[in-house]
Amino acid sequence: MIILETERLIVRNWREEDRELVHRISHDEQIMEFFPFRLSREESDKLYDRLYTMITETGYGFYALERKDTGECIGFCGLVAMSMEPFFKEGTVEIGWRLIPETWGEGYVSEAAKALLEYGFMEKKLPEIVSFAVHNNERSTAVMQRIGMKHDQSRDFSHPKVSDEYPHLQPHVTYVMSRDDFLQKHESHSE
Repeated sequence: MIILETERLIVRNWREEDRELVHRISHDEQIMEFFPFRLSREESDKLYDRLYTMITETGYGFYALERKDTGECIGFCGLVAMSMEPFFKEGTVEIGWRLIPETWGEGYVSEAAKALLEYGFMEKKLPEIVSFAVHNNERSTAVMQRIGMKHDQSRDFSHPKVSDEYPHLQPHVTYVMSRDDFLQKHESHSE
């Protein structure tokens, strides 16, 4: 199932041959630098199953990113409905991503994320999309800024699922884009 295509990417549901990539992007020290856990093979297989099922059943999820030129799956970017009370109410849609390091700095995440913002606001008619990251994860926050999201300091939070043994991973910053902001930006670019 293809969600959308960009100039260089196919944004799609997962295929069985992507299991190894899901394990890599959930276990690799460099990729998981800002996460307090690394998934075992069994855990990453369960994650693969959840990702595939979520997309199949709801249309939302962290979608596989496939390079058009090589056919290689390089990570994910997607839209996920979630809740994390009191910070995010039930049904809040988050945009998130994770890529293999060999592709960092090539603009793939920004390309996919911009297309998914448009998909979320134009096709799914979402009122708002949020993104959040550990406060000093400069790679992720730079992407958030490049795709036009704005830091909402009033919504920064200490992640409740990160244990006290990782205090440096608890402070999170929140970036937001509303549908109105997207439409306004979209209209100004089309003039």
